[in-house]
Amino acid sequence: MKKEMFGKLKAVYERYIELSEKMSDPAVISDTAEWTKIAKAQAEIAETAQKYAEYVEVERQMNAAQEEVKRESDPDMKAMFEEEAESCKKRAEELTEELKILLLPKDKNDDRNCIMEIRGGAGGEEAALFAYELYRMYIIYCEHHRLKIEEVDKNETELGGIKEVVLNITGKDAYKQLKFESGVHRVQRVPETESQGRVHTSTATVAVLPEAEDVEVEIKDEDIRVDVYRSSGAGGQKVNKTETAIRITHFPTGLVVTCQDERSQLKNKDKAFKVLRSRLYDFYNSQNRSAYDEHRKSLVGTGDRSERIRTYNFPQGRVTDHRIGLSQYNLTEFIMGDIDSMIEALTIADRERQLAGE
Repeated sequence: MKKEMFGKLKAVYERYIELSEKMSDPAVISDTAEWTKIAKAQAEIAETAQKYAEYVEVERQMNAAQEEVKRESDPDMKAMFEEEAESCKKRAEELTEELKILLLPKDKNDDRNCIMEIRGGAGGEEAALFAYELYRMYIIYCEHHRLKIEEVDKNETELGGIKEVVLNITGKDAYKQLKFESGVHRVQRVPETESQGRVHTSTATVAVLPEAEDVEVEIKDEDIRVDVYRSSGAGGQKVNKTETAIRITHFPTGLVVTCQDERSQLKNKDKAFKVLRSRLYDFYNSQNRSAYDEHRKSLVGTGDRSERIRTYNFPQGRVTDHRIGLSQYNLTEFIMGDIDSMIEALTIADRERQLAGE
């Protein structure tokens, strides 16, 4: 197994050297598109190649120190070389584990922007209020990580909750940072409307989809209908008097996307198409309708109280992720966007699952 692994690493390193040499070729330098393509390919394997080069050097130093131990007769010098050999061995073992991780198949969508959909589930108005709190939590998290959020569509309730909101999130590794948030989020607390102090359980669903490029999904004019209508909201100033809202219906799949966030019909149309492309990308990657429905169910379930990836228990100040069995007692900070430690734990668990070959 180790021999096979280092055979792959050697091939990666040789490819890295080959690409580096090509980038110095005058013919490639003069072709901007080709140079950019090669530079991107080189950058994708740079960390693995450089880490492998470090491993080779550490192993060389370890072998050299072990040879000196055999030759040396002076006890002090012998002890010094033994210490150096042991230090190199320890570093080589660390590098081996790091290289195992670097060789894991990378999610091709990790460096993409993403579409996030948040909807109130079971629990009526309390579910809508919880959906708003999740929305706010992700807004704060994205601000801390310099991810830009644009609202595509939002359907609010009279009491300030959210029936559903669709967000376009852009920035470095946006999908990678948020992909584990898909699923049913369950809240347990005493609602403000509860007069007898009883704890209620409500849910909200979150779906995170990688953003599709224009060239990846073909949308034919004859396959869609674009409707224009007046945007609506909770009332008052939030209602638009002109027809700027957009609804796109995709006939082959039955997918419907709406956007009413912008006052410009053109901007709403552009945002709606962006969401439609991402949903179609997800749909076609699932190959067929039943696989797509099953995939969507795996992302968000049905919103039922019994389904959950995470529970937010306010009476105990606890947040529990059921996929990895991790509980944290920092709910106040968590719901205000401090979710990094949970995302890191989910990432590590996924990596360990891959290393175990599951």
